[in-house]
Amino acid sequence: MQLPSEVLPDLIAYQCDAWERMILFWDTLRKRADNMLEHERLGLPPLLDFRSETVLDARTFERPANYALLRIVEAEAAEAACCVDEEKPPVVVLDPRAGHGPGIGGFKRESEVGMALKEGHPVYFIVFFPEPCRGQTLADVLHALRRFVEAVSLRHPGKPPVLYGNCQAGWAVTLLSADCQGFVGPAVLNGSPLSYWAGEAGLNPMRIAAGLLGGAWIAHFLADLGDGRFDGAWLVQNFENLKPEGVWEKYANLYVQVDSERERFLSFERWWNGFYFLGREEILSIVENLFIGNELEQGHFRICAGCHADLRRIRNPLVIFASYGDNITPPHQALGWIPVVYRDTAELKAAGQRIVYLTNPHVGHLGIFVSAGVARFEHRAILESLGDLEALDPGLYEMKIDNPTGDPCCRKPHYAVRFEPREVGALRFAYQRAPFEQVKAVSDTTEALYRSFISPWVQAFANPWSAELAKWLHPMRTSRYLLSASFSPWMHGVAAMAEVIRANRRPLQDNYPALVAERALVARITNLLEEARKWRDQAQENLFGRLYGGEE
Repeated sequence: MQLPSEVLPDLIAYQCDAWERMILFWDTLRKRADNMLEHERLGLPPLLDFRSETVLDARTFERPANYALLRIVEAEAAEAACCVDEEKPPVVVLDPRAGHGPGIGGFKRESEVGMALKEGHPVYFIVFFPEPCRGQTLADVLHALRRFVEAVSLRHPGKPPVLYGNCQAGWAVTLLSADCQGFVGPAVLNGSPLSYWAGEAGLNPMRIAAGLLGGAWIAHFLADLGDGRFDGAWLVQNFENLKPEGVWEKYANLYVQVDSERERFLSFERWWNGFYFLGREEILSIVENLFIGNELEQGHFRICAGCHADLRRIRNPLVIFASYGDNITPPHQALGWIPVVYRDTAELKAAGQRIVYLTNPHVGHLGIFVSAGVARFEHRAILESLGDLEALDPGLYEMKIDNPTGDPCCRKPHYAVRFEPREVGALRFAYQRAPFEQVKAVSDTTEALYRSFISPWVQAFANPWSAELAKWLHPMRTSRYLLSASFSPWMHGVAAMAEVIRANRRPLQDNYPALVAERALVARITNLLEEARKWRDQAQENLFGRLYGGEE
């Protein structure tokens, strides 16, 4: 079949453009691999885009933990002290320990750290190091965090610090709030799960994962293989498996818009692929007590001998930021603990507590604390409203932000914030507890069997050599670093071709017919992967229901 003469030039132009983008795409993945290896050689330092100084290093404490307290000392090429309003309370940002390294709360200028600095707050950032201290427990971590909060409070007398907890750091912030009465001011929980069993069937599959895997023993096994260290790459792999169409979109978007997306992609991937380790005792405590046991909201979370977490002790105001577009920490998990801790609104008021929540209709999990638009608008609105928040009468409120301009950078009075009273009963999300209680019982049994009969043998054969081998053979690493020229010399040729292409690149217009068709194909594949993922999630829900008697 002969193509019309007027079509042939367009086809050739598209093929040339597609070939150039393909070379630039693979060169970007090469650069990502080189960045990953370089970051590893440097010791995986925190990816903060702000200069800082160390205030306290918990590795030197009597009960050491791999955490440190930093003070941000530079903002926008100026000393942070020049921007600070001494009348404002300090802000302390905690990043999640969920496989990645610290820095996501401040790895770019328009971030939680950046907004707090622009609003004049002294800012502190709590980081952790790639390797846990030997024998480090969750109690050691919490004691270190408590000392950090006390140190910040002493530096700013009369101004209790505002605590910012992102994702898994949220439960650490709630524990600090319960344990540090009088030391802390308002606590902001961003996409933070506290009610781990809550969620919607088919929409939040992570809540049933432990039931399908047999409980906490698998985390124990992986930590044993790591010579007492749990590789955070496993957690990051779980996140990617949760939404395969999102992984496809990430790479497809890079290929389609490689001219404009390269630097943004590399910046985010530098953080996403910096995998940190957790200690065996620490990860087991987190998995058993939080993910599987759901013991935090019930007041059964044992921190150390004779000490249990009690969320009723929290007296500082709480701001909870959740999104209905978040499939990792949906509003059910961020808010569902409130009617468990407080039976009704009257009990919440009687406790003298103020809880404010705000929701976003569509932003994803990372967007809650990564998106520049969210940082410029919602997080700035939270910081600007701290005084109003503390003046509220005890009770439950929904924070509403009216922004008729639609501009995320606008300032008051161009937008307004109001706090609408709500009833605790309205946050009582329905789900079946019995199946998750059975999962906990199964997990306790399988973990006891593993700990008694298998773990000693695995630990006997594990050593630093085998742990390091397992680390570098992890698929989350091999799929990245094997594209580095250090491992694949032919990538030098890709880099050379990419340099020539960038120097002479003449990209096609976005409305070019072939590019429009290409984007439509990408969208169709995304939809197919989304449907496949929904089928997979529903199949898992059905299996979970048959095993534990939950909803099918």
